[in-house]
Amino acid sequence: MDLSIFFAGTAGSIPTARRGLPALLVRRGGDRILFDCGEGTQRQLVASVGLTELTEIFLTHFHADHWLGLPGLLKTFDLRGRDRPLTVYGPGGLRDLMALAMRAAGRVSFALELVELEPGDVLERGGYRIAPFPVTHRGPAFGYALFEDERPGVFDPEAAVRLGLAPGPEFGRLQQGETVKGVSPEQVLGPPRRGRKLVFSGDTMPCETLAIAAHQADVLVHEATFAEEELGRARETRHSTAAQAAAIAARAEVRLLALNHFSMRYPVGLLRDEARAVFASTVLPRDFDTIEVPFPERGEPELARWDARRQEPAAAPEPAQT
Repeated sequence: MDLSIFFAGTAGSIPTARRGLPALLVRRGGDRILFDCGEGTQRQLVASVGLTELTEIFLTHFHADHWLGLPGLLKTFDLRGRDRPLTVYGPGGLRDLMALAMRAAGRVSFALELVELEPGDVLERGGYRIAPFPVTHRGPAFGYALFEDERPGVFDPEAAVRLGLAPGPEFGRLQQGETVKGVSPEQVLGPPRRGRKLVFSGDTMPCETLAIAAHQADVLVHEATFAEEELGRARETRHSTAAQAAAIAARAEVRLLALNHFSMRYPVGLLRDEARAVFASTVLPRDFDTIEVPFPERGEPELARWDARRQEPAAAPEPAQT
């Protein structure tokens, strides 16, 4: 099952020539889940991976740079004739916000559901769950954890044969958790393997809930609005420095830290160096970059640059069949 994070926008409160406002697209199998929707998000998607039929949308909080692109995105879906229902999730106050926004943008013809989440909610999905957790910002704000169910352990076919089973359907039934001819799955399967885990901070200053939620995450996407020279300003505005984000990642024992929400006042290299001095496994995605997240036994999460993908030579055409 493929799992990736596409960075549609990585800027802070102000877009730049190369960075759009915050938006992340998680792709898992056929699911397409958008976290935040800053102004211009639909244009960012059209210019890169395409304006896909989103499965659902999650807002971290209601500062304009994190949601102002949503009314236009919903209207575009409407104009394209979307008939599939769509749910938008967020903290308390979501319904009032969207009532005002859609009054200006106009109604949509597809079913639009608005769900106000509470800390402790867990949304069950096919093979994974999504849970909000409170973070420390100005006003109600969530981070989100997406975590997969445990997977069965590695199947030992030789053990199954020794216990009298034949390769084929019997093996498949065992791997699906069924007892076959007196042989239980525990006799032929190794210990359960954990699923993958992604955590998104939204806007926040360092906080205990985030450190707990991010424990042993495969990828932590954490805001890095300030450099250490403006630590006081970060505290005042309830944002984080790059080094503070790295300290959370180190404490939480994550596999990879991805910084976003950069202020235009700093060169990105400065934030990178400050973070890597604390936590070496840190990357700073650009807009349209992707982090691929394999299962742990298949390798480490890896940042794939959009420019590099675009420059890959096309595959040679296959010879004509004769």
